[in-house]
Amino acid sequence: MSTVIFTLRRHPEQDRPAIVLPLVRRTRDPFEGLWALPGGWLDAREGLDATASRTLAETTGLTPSYLEQLYAFGDVDRSPTRVVSIVYWALLRADEVDAQVAAHAADGDAPENVEWFAAAELPELAFDHNTIVDYALWRLRNKVGYSRIAHGLLPDEFTLADLREAYEAILGRRLDPANFRRQVEGSGTLIPTESFRTGSHRPARLYRYNQDVELADRGPLARLVQPAASAESR
Repeated sequence: MSTVIFTLRRHPEQDRPAIVLPLVRRTRDPFEGLWALPGGWLDAREGLDATASRTLAETTGLTPSYLEQLYAFGDVDRSPTRVVSIVYWALLRADEVDAQVAAHAADGDAPENVEWFAAAELPELAFDHNTIVDYALWRLRNKVGYSRIAHGLLPDEFTLADLREAYEAILGRRLDPANFRRQVEGSGTLIPTESFRTGSHRPARLYRYNQDVELADRGPLARLVQPAASAESR
């Protein structure tokens, strides 16, 4: 069982957040010393979802807000003993990651050999884990066009700029701010709040998702991101 867990993280030297994920350094063969996705063996007494949650918590100390089965990977050359992996993918908000990491550090049980990497700049990983991450990113980019999947990476209230940057990080390309605003404001998926974010720039209104809209409801945002999703599918 392996899990690809994504979050958004803004690097101090960059003006946009990026998709990042935790990796665990292997301490034994095969692939000793290489980074790998967090995971572990399936317990015969557990269901798949329970095993995915348990192995993720044991290796990284993280409990995701979104967890979904991704795919089964079992190519004959992926492992010396041909181990078949059931892979899940998960989303966590940056504040949830920080809170969970801090809680484990305070308790003195922080997981070892775990580091965060930008999904676009991964080193060579153990097994076929580079391929698995690429597949998870492909699924994420396609899913963002017809669901509220980006909500799993954002706080409960966010600005339109926050939402656009999340889409840009997922899609790997810039979006026109004015066009994006028109699309999301006409989609019916967001509700403006009475709160504003203040700072060095002009105050920006905070929004929240309309929970009455179906997660898979196709609307203007699907058209906005469809070109990138179609290109990925070819």
